[in-house]
Formats: sequence, structure tokens, C-alpha cells
Amino acid sequence: MAAKLSTHVLDTAHGCPARGMQIELWSLAGESRKLVKMVRLNEDGRTDAALLGPEEMQVGEYELIFHVGEYFASLSGGEGDKPLFLNKVPVRFGISDAGASYHVPLLTSPWAYSTYRGS
Repeated sequence: MAAKLSTHVLDTAHGCPARGMQIELWSLAGESRKLVKMVRLNEDGRTDAALLGPEEMQVGEYELIFHVGEYFASLSGGEGDKPLFLNKVPVRFGISDAGASYHVPLLTSPWAYSTYRGS
């Protein structure tokens, strides 16, 4: 299997993939941040292509920002708590082997989230 970075988001409040959620991928180096990619999730709650393909994988620290608040607000027609309990959920992680695959899934509701290194 070729090295890559991928993600998958499940909406645990509704029991379905988080279709349409926006995600940002940032590369971090000390205090410096660089936006690498901004995408929206497809029908399966996944990106259409890997966030980083084999030729893009580099050792370093990264951050995925999941736009959870915007996603849940779109489902409720903008109704709900203001300010949102969860809005943008950041997940910082490291890639220590550029030849390996990294999968960073998110399970989320408007009030909670969890993540892990998937396969």
C-alpha cells in the first residue's frame, strides 16, 4: 500500500457520515503554520483523494481542523445554541514515517468528539 494521509468523519448524533464538512490541513513548524489543503467531505464522509499522497508525505507535525460547528448548523438550518459548544475541532498529530499511511478519523456530535490513528 502506498503511503498517504487520509481522514473519515462520522456524525455520531445522526448515525451517518459527515457529508459536506469542511476540513483544513495545516503543516506546522515551530510557530509557523502553512495551509496545505482545504476540502469538503463526500457522501461517505471521506475526501475524494488522499489529503497527502505518496509524493507529498513528509515527516513533521500537522493539524487537521474540522469545521464541526458549521456542519451541524447546516443540518439545523442555523438554529441552535449560540455560541456553539464545538465549532472548529483541531487535531494535531505527527508523521514520523513518510513511507507509512496515516488515517486520522473523527467521530463527532455537536457536544463531543474523539479521534485515533486508524488504518
